[in-house]
Amino acid sequence: QVQLVESGGGLVQAGGSLKLSCTASGRTFSSYAMGWFRQAPGKEREFVAVISRNGVNSYYTEAVKGRFTISRDNAKNTASLQMNSLKPEDTAVYYCAARYSIANYNTPFKGEYDYWGQGTQVTVSS
Repeated sequence: QVQLVESGGGLVQAGGSLKLSCTASGRTFSSYAMGWFRQAPGKEREFVAVISRNGVNSYYTEAVKGRFTISRDNAKNTASLQMNSLKPEDTAVYYCAARYSIANYNTPFKGEYDYWGQGTQVTVSS
């Protein structure tokens, strides 16, 4: 069982930055690929970014490439999402998710993730 807790959300003006963190319980954090997803009001939850369990490989949705950076620290059981040049359309509840991985496999499909956090609100004002 893995429990995930997100933090770092808030209200920011367009063009600003926020850093989200996801802290995981358990001793097998390095066995999980870590993903970030977001859900805006009235929309489906969508993929944002994922990082492999060893931190070497990452993948982003096109809308955030060049603005967001995903990272992880396996020694601290944390995954982070640095968000720069934020836009009003980035406004959503952001969720971190964990997928048990035998290899360094990344996936953008939310149905493949095993555990989810409770989410943290990010609001970008124009």
